[in-house]
Amino acid sequence: MTVKVAPSILSADFSQLGEEVRRVEEGGADWIHLDLMDGHFVPNLTIGPPVVASLRPHTTLPLDAHLMVDHPERLFEPLARAGADLVTIHAEAASHLHRLLEEIRQRGMKAGVALNPATSPRVLDYLWELLDLVLVMTVNPGLGGQSFIPAMLPKIRFIADQIKERGLPVELQVDGGINDKTAPRVIKAGATVLVAGSAIFGSGAGPGLIQAFKLAGSPPEKL
Repeated sequence: MTVKVAPSILSADFSQLGEEVRRVEEGGADWIHLDLMDGHFVPNLTIGPPVVASLRPHTTLPLDAHLMVDHPERLFEPLARAGADLVTIHAEAASHLHRLLEEIRQRGMKAGVALNPATSPRVLDYLWELLDLVLVMTVNPGLGGQSFIPAMLPKIRFIADQIKERGLPVELQVDGGINDKTAPRVIKAGATVLVAGSAIFGSGAGPGLIQAFKLAGSPPEKL
């Protein structure tokens, strides 16, 4: 399995955002991950739909919007107009997850659910038919550059098994502390999409690390 890599622009140089996105696309990125934070659900305040719209002309890659916000439904229509391809909402931020996933899909976007470290994956039990993606947070959301929480590996394995047992085309995304050391561990646990911000944009490795992540998910060559 070759994993997908979704660089998070949270760690990019915002004065050259279009160029940063083009650079990682040329380096082999599969998606562009966009962290929308409102300063309420999480302590940080980041971007909104206008930045998503401004990036759309600069890349052909899917725009993957991760909503770390209260009342995420308020952003569905603006994000659809801005050109987002996939919208992920937090289980902890929505009282009516089933309905909100339907609303995302009705606007022509793929739908995902994100789980904070302390959230049980059992919240997904009655949502599978509406899911295109599950995002496991391996740090507490809201700030970039945090350290990976190893206790999340069993959760990743459990969700990967659930997807396999059901035979569903659901991506299993992992976000938080992903680098050259942690990437092989989450891939082994069953992750199919890796989100990395500071490891890609904040290091000298840059796009070269994208290929390293992909190789970490490839089967060894036969002798």
